[in-house]
Amino acid sequence: MDTPVVVINKTKLIKNINKMSRVAKENQVMLRPHIKTHKIPYIAMEQLKAGAIGITAAKVTEAEVMANHGVDDIFIAYPLVTEQKIQKAIDLSKRVRLILGVDSLKGAQRISGLAKQNNVIMEVRLEVDLGLKRTGIPYDDVLQIAKEVSTYENLNISGIYTFRGPVLNGSPTLDFDEAGIDEGQKMVALAERLREVGLPIRDVSVGSTSTSSSAATVSGVTEIRPGTYVFYDAMQERYGCCTEEECAAVVQVTVISRPTKDRAIIDGGSKTFATDVQPNQPPIYLNGFGKVVGHPNITFERVTEEHGMLHIEGDTSINVGDILEIIPNHICTTINLHNNVFIRDEEDQYNLFTVEARGKLQ
Repeated sequence: MDTPVVVINKTKLIKNINKMSRVAKENQVMLRPHIKTHKIPYIAMEQLKAGAIGITAAKVTEAEVMANHGVDDIFIAYPLVTEQKIQKAIDLSKRVRLILGVDSLKGAQRISGLAKQNNVIMEVRLEVDLGLKRTGIPYDDVLQIAKEVSTYENLNISGIYTFRGPVLNGSPTLDFDEAGIDEGQKMVALAERLREVGLPIRDVSVGSTSTSSSAATVSGVTEIRPGTYVFYDAMQERYGCCTEEECAAVVQVTVISRPTKDRAIIDGGSKTFATDVQPNQPPIYLNGFGKVVGHPNITFERVTEEHGMLHIEGDTSINVGDILEIIPNHICTTINLHNNVFIRDEEDQYNLFTVEARGKLQ
């Protein structure tokens, strides 16, 4: 293996998969993990083997990759509004169970129209904004929108879903138990309101890696959709969702320069490590762009395209040519920068896997 390269510890990976599966089973909810984290069919199949009922994806092209490798129950948790994407989704729905996300009347109208042209019934869920202020119907508007969408032909509203993450009362929080329970309770209450007006809402889908364990305890929640838990990362460790030992994926890099006593340069920059989770930002104030394993006195403080700059406090034995392991701040977007990864198995064998669904933009 040459560096920079992502290396995944299979033992830790499987433990993480089984851990979240137990959360779902103990709370009698369905687990539908988001494959945005790994984008690798092999890992998706391991999640299904452990009890997941299906997967979540963000793109039709991601869903197509997973379907081509045997996944037959897929939720695209992203509003599709262009004719091209909707038609591709309809075509895919003829091969697998496919659920689409809707957060606008316009999007629902377009899905309805194309579904009617193709003589199919499309299963949809309404996306609800619980405070992340991204996509999703504002909470107080869902009832009105749902009533309208329910009149559209060739659509079956089977559920509601949200992604709020570690947010509570509109602000980032580290109280994941309260955030998850609040998320679950609000969605269950909304589902009840929709049922009272005659909408047969079956699925109440919630949860992120940080909130799934608590949201799953709320009676009436039917499904959780965590993603990062398969690998975890420096952000999740700082959140308290995992320990460093549970982080299953690292980026191996080589020290290519030691120009001064307090600085080392590695062969991984912004083309290797995601920089969407910046250091020193509330509420967790990460120290650098990743955690250098085994070297608490080293901060991964700066990146350019091809270079990573490490700041060294005190003495260190690292030198030019040494290999370091770094746990990225955000593993999901880091994986998407790599064509391939290696999975190290229990016998210390390194097996190459293509990140089949990386770079899927449509």
